[in-house]
Amino acid sequence: MMICIFQIVRKKQINKQTKMMKHKQHIEVVKAIQRNRNANNPKALYKQFPDINQHTLSSIYCQEMQKKVKKSFHKINAPENANHLYQSFLASVECSEPPGILIRMARELDFSPAMLSKMILEQYLCAAMPHVTISKTHVNRLLRDTTQIMDRDLSYEVYLCLLEDDVYGPFADSIKHSIGHEYEFLLRRRLEELNISYHNEDELRLKGYDKTPDIKLDIPIAVDGQVINWIESKASFGDEENHRTYLRDQFWSYWNRFGPGLVIYWFGFIEELDEHQDKGIMLRDSFPSNIIMMDPLSVA
Repeated sequence: MMICIFQIVRKKQINKQTKMMKHKQHIEVVKAIQRNRNANNPKALYKQFPDINQHTLSSIYCQEMQKKVKKSFHKINAPENANHLYQSFLASVECSEPPGILIRMARELDFSPAMLSKMILEQYLCAAMPHVTISKTHVNRLLRDTTQIMDRDLSYEVYLCLLEDDVYGPFADSIKHSIGHEYEFLLRRRLEELNISYHNEDELRLKGYDKTPDIKLDIPIAVDGQVINWIESKASFGDEENHRTYLRDQFWSYWNRFGPGLVIYWFGFIEELDEHQDKGIMLRDSFPSNIIMMDPLSVA
C-alpha cells in the first residue's frame, strides 16, 4: 500500500523542489490527474512534474480523488445500483474469479476501492440479517478488523480493497491522522526551541473554547512585520476549495476571537490564496524564520 499523503524521498531532493504554485500550474496538475483515469497512485505525477515537491503532488492527488468520489458516491450508492453491484460480486465469486474482484470492479467504476468494499459489506449484512438495522458503528468495526466478517471471500476482498486505497478506509485514515499529529509535534517543538510560550488546542478546550487553533501564543510574535497571535497547522496542500472552507469554518473564527494569525500549509498552497494578510490571516508553507519576539519587560 502506498499512502499518497506521505512519500519517503531524499531530503536533498525535497529541498530543491517547490511546494508553492500559481493557480494556473495547479490546474495543469489537476488536469493531469483527471486524464490518468485508472491511476491508483500519484507516481506518474512525479515524472510529469519533477520540479514540484512529491508531498505536494501526493496531497493534490488525494484531494482530487476525494472530490471525484464525492461526485459519484450518491449515484453508485443508490439502492438499485448498490444491489446490482453486490449481485455482480456474488456472481464473480460463484465463477471462482481470482482474488481482487472488488478492486477490479472499483477500477471499472473509477471509484474508491475502500468505499466500494464498504458498500458491498453493507449489502451483505442487510442480506444476512434482513430484520436487523445495520449501524455505521458495526460496519466500521468490521472494516477495522475484517477477520470479523463471517463470509471468508468477502472478508479477504474487503481487506485487499483497504490495502489498495490510498485515500479512504481505516488504514489511510490512520496514516493521515499520524502525519497530521507529526507536523503539529514539529510545530510545537520549534516553538519550544525558540522559547515561545503557547497553549495548544487541548488546553484551550479545557478552558471552554469551542473553536480553537492548534497553537495560541501567550505572547504575540511578528512575522514579516505582521503580528501573529495563533498558528494553525495543516498537513496538506492549500487548494482553493479547501482553503475557502477552512476560512469559513475555522480561520475567520480564530481571527474574530484571537486576532491575526498564521496558517502553515506544510505541503504548499496556491500563491494567489495568500490574499488576506492585510486583514490578519497569513499563509506559509513552513515555519517562518524571520520572527521578531516581543520582550514583555520592554513594555513595562
